[in-house]
Amino acid sequence: MAAKTPEQDFPWWLVVLGATGLWLFYEVWSSPVYAQIMQKLVKGVGITLMVTVVAFLSAAVLGLLLAVGAGSKRLVIRQAVRLYTEVVRGVPIIVLLLYVAFAAVPALVAAWNWAGLPEIRARDVSLLWRAVIALTIAYSAFLAEVFRAGLASVDRGQIEAAMALGLNGWQRFRLIVFPQAFRTILPPLGNDFVAMVKDSSLVSVLGVADVTQLAKVTSAGNFRYFETYNSAALIYLTLTVSASLALRRLERHLRGRDTR
Repeated sequence: MAAKTPEQDFPWWLVVLGATGLWLFYEVWSSPVYAQIMQKLVKGVGITLMVTVVAFLSAAVLGLLLAVGAGSKRLVIRQAVRLYTEVVRGVPIIVLLLYVAFAAVPALVAAWNWAGLPEIRARDVSLLWRAVIALTIAYSAFLAEVFRAGLASVDRGQIEAAMALGLNGWQRFRLIVFPQAFRTILPPLGNDFVAMVKDSSLVSVLGVADVTQLAKVTSAGNFRYFETYNSAALIYLTLTVSASLALRRLERHLRGRDTR
């Protein structure tokens, strides 16, 4: 009998995790203390999801453009993309977050006003959107490398065949290159999305009312650090595991469709 592959293993890890999660949910909702804390923290879930989805989608679009630029025939574009990705990947996300929020945005506002455009103030740009911009910049550099590797994995012969059929550059990319590259980049893309869910907690340093910030405020008021951060961890774990399972199911669906 052929040995099972890791993907065919029964997901005992999920059973253990699910049982532990159910027990934690029971403890949370059966305890007046946990229930009170959770009622406060769930108010930040919307902000956490909004920051994650908007920043990740923006980073994916920018990363794809950077990946295409990395394969450009123009040396200047290739070198500019390389400079951007190396610099951004070399700076810690929290440093980039603070830099964008308190240095880059005020400088851009000053430049905007200096150019004689309708005057705005730095305070008009909310800290929430400064955080989204920073996460977009940070993750675009990582996603650019993911997209670049995926695009490079497409067999050159298929591209040449598409050229022989008279397809233009956009048609080759849309019909031939990207559909094949997407299957390659989906797993690392999913990993980066899960990482974005966790890294969205960094926006709390700007006072954005996400789950982590509400946990900090709540624990500072009730001094129940154990219960508060248990609740915060449970919320993040629920979000990340749900996203991971959904992405794995999508990956299996695409793989199954390819084998038909």
